[in-house]
Amino acid sequence: MINKNMEIKNLTLVKKLEKSGFSDKEASVYVALLELGGAFPSRIAEYCGLKRATTYNVLLTLSIRGVINEIEKRNKLFYQIEKPEKISRYAQGQISRAEDAMDNTKKIIPEIESLYNILKDHPSVSYYEGTEGLLSIYEDMISGKNPYEMLAFSKADDFVDFLSAEFLKKFVSKKVEIGITTRGLIPDTPENRNFSETYFGKTPEKFWPKRKYIKPENFPLSGEIIMYGDSKIAIINFKNNQMTGIVVDDRALHQMMRTIFELSWNSSLVAE
Repeated sequence: MINKNMEIKNLTLVKKLEKSGFSDKEASVYVALLELGGAFPSRIAEYCGLKRATTYNVLLTLSIRGVINEIEKRNKLFYQIEKPEKISRYAQGQISRAEDAMDNTKKIIPEIESLYNILKDHPSVSYYEGTEGLLSIYEDMISGKNPYEMLAFSKADDFVDFLSAEFLKKFVSKKVEIGITTRGLIPDTPENRNFSETYFGKTPEKFWPKRKYIKPENFPLSGEIIMYGDSKIAIINFKNNQMTGIVVDDRALHQMMRTIFELSWNSSLVAE
């Protein structure tokens, strides 16, 4: 940003130096020294329209880079620019340092990856609230490319009431496209009995959710517990005043929940 109080004439050069890696203040101070032929800090600050403390910091930075130098005049520090080629030399040094940093980064990537892979084995838990939050969970279920079997403890009529007709149509279509099959344990109600035919009737029958039924009084949930992908568990509450969802991403817990589902699926308490 150009300071209206500055006396610098060659503002075009200031902008060009900024594009070469100088900050706006560094560029202003450098051009000021070029136009003044050298100056004391107080004059440089006045010429650039900068505070003295800021000017001292910039002069120190430019001195360290080697593009200006300081000498003592009348018992005070006086600053002037070095040969212009020093700017090029500094830029070349930056390139060399960047290349060294890249080489060192490549060497430590395997170590970082090994630590990252250890961390990946730890469960991650994500929390969602409200309609948009819950919709993002369902979008995650159909975001992959690989087919899988979705398993659910579900109150299907609540699921249908929550999703709009447009979203439900997209959800079903995407499941078929990916190749996601489904099994669900759901309350034994007329609405749930007709769920597959009503919402999957136009899809190949192998994608119709396979269902087993539980007496409604034994299924007091208003939501779903869904195992999806190869490592995720979604726990969803559809109650309007408590609309929340949790997604746990962990292979071991996912497998445990699948085992619980299979035991429930094969239980004598469920009906075809």
